[in-house]
Amino acid sequence: MAPSRVTVDCASCGFSETLSSLRRARTALDEHRRTHDHDVDWSIDRLSAGVERAGADAGVCGRPECTASDSSLVRDRLDAEE
Repeated sequence: MAPSRVTVDCASCGFSETLSSLRRARTALDEHRRTHDHDVDWSIDRLSAGVERAGADAGVCGRPECTASDSSLVRDRLDAEE
């Protein structure tokens, strides 16, 4: 499984850091904003396999016609099984 990869960038001072998780990226982003009062942005290059699968199963927009209806992650299917 490939780890997440998130890059935090600041256009104001050139700060840039690539981190291995969304949590670490969010912490770096918040810390830089708090310390320097800069508007920081982030980009997500890659997510863990489970997050990517959940996104693929939900479809781009989350509409029923876009989802993977056989996925155990789709809410309608879970409701029907209860």
